[in-house]
Amino acid sequence: MARRTTAPAAEPAAPQPFPTREQILAFVAESKERVGKREIAKAFGIKGAAKIDLKRVLKEIEEDGALDRGRGGLAPAGHLPPVVLADIRSRDRHGDFLAIPVEWTGTGKPPAIVLVQPRGPRKGNRPAPGIGDRALIRVERDAEGGYAGRVVKVIGKNKAEIIGVYRAGAQGGRIVPVEKRAQGREILIPPGEEGQARDGDLVSVSLERETRFGLPKGRVRERLGSLGSEKAVSLIALHLHNIPHVFADATLAEADAARPATLKGREDWRDRPLLTIDPPDAKDHDDAVMAEADPDPANPGGFILTVAIADVAAYVRPGSSLDREALERGNSVYFPDRVVPMLPERISNDLCSLREGEDRPALAVRMVIAADGEKRRHGFHRVMIRSRAKLAYAQAQAAIDGRPDDATGPLLETALRPLWAAYAALRAARDRRGPLALDLPERKVLLSPEGAVDRVIVPERLDAHRLIEEFMIQANVAAAETLEQARQPLIYRVHDEPALEKMRALGEVLASVGIKLPKEGALRPALFNRILATAAETEHGVFLNEVILRSQAQAVYAPENLGHFGLNLRRYAHFTSPIRRYADLIVHRALITACRLGSDGLASDVSLGELAQIGEQISAAERRAMAAERETIDRLIAHHLADQVGATFAGQIAGVTRAGLFIKLDETGADGFVPVSQLGADYFRHEEGRHALVGERTGETFRLGDRVEVRLVEAAPVAGALRFELLSEGRTRSGGRTAGPGKKAGGRAFKAAPPGRPPGIRNTGSRHRGSRH
Repeated sequence: MARRTTAPAAEPAAPQPFPTREQILAFVAESKERVGKREIAKAFGIKGAAKIDLKRVLKEIEEDGALDRGRGGLAPAGHLPPVVLADIRSRDRHGDFLAIPVEWTGTGKPPAIVLVQPRGPRKGNRPAPGIGDRALIRVERDAEGGYAGRVVKVIGKNKAEIIGVYRAGAQGGRIVPVEKRAQGREILIPPGEEGQARDGDLVSVSLERETRFGLPKGRVRERLGSLGSEKAVSLIALHLHNIPHVFADATLAEADAARPATLKGREDWRDRPLLTIDPPDAKDHDDAVMAEADPDPANPGGFILTVAIADVAAYVRPGSSLDREALERGNSVYFPDRVVPMLPERISNDLCSLREGEDRPALAVRMVIAADGEKRRHGFHRVMIRSRAKLAYAQAQAAIDGRPDDATGPLLETALRPLWAAYAALRAARDRRGPLALDLPERKVLLSPEGAVDRVIVPERLDAHRLIEEFMIQANVAAAETLEQARQPLIYRVHDEPALEKMRALGEVLASVGIKLPKEGALRPALFNRILATAAETEHGVFLNEVILRSQAQAVYAPENLGHFGLNLRRYAHFTSPIRRYADLIVHRALITACRLGSDGLASDVSLGELAQIGEQISAAERRAMAAERETIDRLIAHHLADQVGATFAGQIAGVTRAGLFIKLDETGADGFVPVSQLGADYFRHEEGRHALVGERTGETFRLGDRVEVRLVEAAPVAGALRFELLSEGRTRSGGRTAGPGKKAGGRAFKAAPPGRPPGIRNTGSRHRGSRH
């Protein structure tokens, strides 16, 4: 038997020497995460009583200012940790977002972090970061000693910063927040913390830690402007939604240096009878149109339609300051008291505006239409035009209706009648196509010279509006088709079909009014149109228009073609408004490249990931603009109604939540709120599927779309908030009205916000040229 030998015992490892101060600092600096005493001890093999010495050394290093202790452990003083919580505040000159860390223990101002945008499409449904967001950011040092970072997760809007109106007091002042959800929650500004603010100023406030008792305290960060007149009310929306409204010096310098385009590389179309038809107060004209009978005997009764669009790409080059700022803005924003343009006036109102009698560069599409309105072929051209006339919608319509004036008389037979004849053919094709036909008139707020609300009107919808809209739709379709055929990447305007859960909810609502939603067959706009036609002459007509609108998906910009459900089109891209929409500028550049119309088109190596990122950004900018426009109108109307507290109004239930009813007034379109506690002595249950509040004991029902009478109890102009008392009775279980006198209710603070509309499909005023499609 072999003899087993025993290996000699290993000698115990020699203890590691205690780390020097420099070694500890180097380890902390090289760590990818914040570290604490445990990680340092493990790295250097420190055990037992030596940990007490380590704790003492670390405390000394901290007291000397070489290390900072924050959430999660230690980091070198004056340096950001690998992952940091930061607020996205602005953009740099290259268009990249700049974020500022929420916590900073170093000396001087906290460093800005340049956010590196991902090149590929965003995974899942994670929201794209934007100015005003608070985000978790992974940080690295860049080659120049600064910080670069990538967004790990968008946490939400910066809650520590509040926009409000400063009210001066004997001892400091107070802030009245401008957001509806913050009404009744004022902020105390201690003496010396008001900065440069004066009574009535719009300010940005940093909120300090709230106490259990008393008002929260804050400090004025920035004076944003004076709200001395209603003309400045749009300032609130601009700052609340972080909408850029002051052009950078470099952008203005580029615009001022731009020179008119020449005929080089363009076809000369200056002798063609193109003309513009716009609102009477329009300052920029980005589309001109003409129509003529097609002389080709193979197309009897057909037409040749021409749509010429301002050639913005000739002036706004990729990578320029103009381009970066246009992308940041995404689109122009229209308020009753001002317009915040996407491009400086030198570009938008001068060089690119298709002014009457002046030479202007354009990108034009020439479409051959059959007598039945179907398009046979089309082609794109880079041209120089000279608009024959500048007409207003009502002016052009009056000429067709037999009331020409000095401007339209000479154009009636040569230009206007051919346009209307071509539109008649397109309208027949549109009727066959069957787009979603919602009837939701848009109200327009008219201001007095002093900036107060003069009146609210519903502009008449003319054939002149529909003509231009249909011409623009056809041009947009032609752009998408051309780019697809050329295999050129582009940004589509996509509108997906309604989601299954929204269709189920719609079916429940329809069932409550005796209409059955088919469960089989393809989902098409014609389905909704049949429902609307059935309900048009009933009391449910307006109600169902609202419900069907809310069932629709939201229209967005994306490089993947999902079609346009609302317009019932297989492909659609925005091409017709590059002065005020960045998406259209991208499509122009893509067409220039695809049709070989110049060297200033879309780069050949642009990726779908980059276009997806742009699509996300400009879709968010569009939603931001719509919210700002809507809230500004709310504030203006609240100013208008503030001296009518106690007056009664007719309206309609426009929203139903468990908290109460939202009421839309007939005369002004203003939205206000009736708290559920003030509906009566019954307990009201929210039945979401029926869009109704139902009394458990009486069965009294208040449903979306019901006609009601209300009394104005309270108006908060700064927030655009109105609170009503409901005077009408609800429905009985049999569907009629309950008997008895109107309800009387006490008041309480208004804290809820009115529901927004999805911007996918809605009737549009002439100014927007179908921009909501």
